[in-house]
Amino acid sequence: MNRESAPQAPEAPAQEADASSPDQSSALSTSALEKMILAKLDDDKAQDVVSIDLKDKSSVADRMIVASGRSHRHVGALADHLLRVLKDAGYGRARVEGLPHCDWVLIDAGDVIVHLFRPEVRQFYNIEKIWSVEPPSRAVVN
Repeated sequence: MNRESAPQAPEAPAQEADASSPDQSSALSTSALEKMILAKLDDDKAQDVVSIDLKDKSSVADRMIVASGRSHRHVGALADHLLRVLKDAGYGRARVEGLPHCDWVLIDAGDVIVHLFRPEVRQFYNIEKIWSVEPPSRAVVN
């Protein structure tokens, strides 16, 4: 058999360009990802949605979104719908924790991490306070 490799040659540079473009536009992709997640949570009637900037606080992600659902079923539906939207947008590798119990569901979409809680669980863990508190300034002693 005679296989031609010429048709594959033009595809290789295009793939390299695609691989480099997320690095160049990572801020844009993070912003677009955040807007997409916030829009879907709004559409699905998530409650008390908070977005926290983590750029200078953590190397794990650039943004954290925290939201509440009214019940186990609502939290599960929020997570399921959000995962579908992420997959359709090309973020199909998002990791999920807590989906079977639906008390606290964590979705790691790369640059954006989403926490979905039942209200009682959210109040107990209070992660917004952990991540949104500014570092204390040092006291000056005279």
